[in-house]
Amino acid sequence: MKLGIVGLPNVGKSTLFNSLTKAGAESANYPFCTIDPNVGVVAVPDERLGKLAALYDSVKITPAVIEFVDIAGLVKGASKGEGLGNQFLANIREVDAIVHVVRCFEDGNVIHVDGSVDPLRDIETINLELIFSDIEILERRIAKTSKGARNDKALAKELELLKKVKAHLEEGRTAKSFEELEDDEERAWLESCNLLTYKPVIFAANVAEDDLADDGVSNEHVKAVRGFAASENSEVFVICAQIEQEIAELEDDEKKMFLEDLGITQSGLDKLIQASYRLLGLISFLTAGEKETRAWTIRVGTKAPQAAGKIHSDFERGFIRAEVVNYQSLLDCGSIAAAKAKGIVGSEGKEYVMKDGDVVEFLFNV
Repeated sequence: MKLGIVGLPNVGKSTLFNSLTKAGAESANYPFCTIDPNVGVVAVPDERLGKLAALYDSVKITPAVIEFVDIAGLVKGASKGEGLGNQFLANIREVDAIVHVVRCFEDGNVIHVDGSVDPLRDIETINLELIFSDIEILERRIAKTSKGARNDKALAKELELLKKVKAHLEEGRTAKSFEELEDDEERAWLESCNLLTYKPVIFAANVAEDDLADDGVSNEHVKAVRGFAASENSEVFVICAQIEQEIAELEDDEKKMFLEDLGITQSGLDKLIQASYRLLGLISFLTAGEKETRAWTIRVGTKAPQAAGKIHSDFERGFIRAEVVNYQSLLDCGSIAAAKAKGIVGSEGKEYVMKDGDVVEFLFNV
């Protein structure tokens, strides 16, 4: 999974990226200090792995990972090449979802590019640049599709859809708010356009430390962001980028105490990963043995053979069956042998739909 972190200059975007990845991207109080996208790979925190590894006496633990891309600061006119616009738009097109950092704190020492703090205006600024870029893509697609549409009913239907989506965008609305899709074929056409405003969005409301304890409930800026996100079916989580940077320097036991002192139970990274999994419809299944205990990320609804293919294509091609047990049930039994003796290890075929926390051994033959 690849998440692109975006935001206007000086909203706390690179500070957040640094703390999430400990990558130390240069962060200065002026636009465009993030010129090349910084990439950081972050382990998905999963307490199940340690317990499972202890059960199997595993030599190695391999968590699932998320790739974060810190994308260069955006300004008005980016779609026309202003600032670092063209580079920004090319980088963002490659991600699975967008983490949009919006400033919800007041601080006279940190200059806002528009002179005042207004998260909804900031969201609109970035959305409009993404919309303008999407319109250009649709115009090229429409020109290409028009050539064959006269003699091809499928192309004619696609052309009609493209024109409808373009008109929708020209009203200043995002592609994901377009609700006139008639069937799966039209959905597939729209997805194939790879429009920026069709990508899932998670808003990171960056607040001052004082607003963390009540999760931004008393912050009017956060309220506004939550209202907007609800209308777009997007996720929101509240974060203090400066605090996250401090947390990133601590060891795990110190981290827990630090969070308790602040009156919160989760770090921003934990909140972001949970929001990402919810928004993208992701779950994890687990494999375990003496050599390695590992988490694998799949989409909700994935069947056993396709999950096996995440490990190796041979597993999917030669899939015979999957031996599956729930993680907690396995822990309660104390060993896989005891779980089998109790009859709680299922032997599942090709139609089995994977569940979060399944501990699996795939049997295959190629």
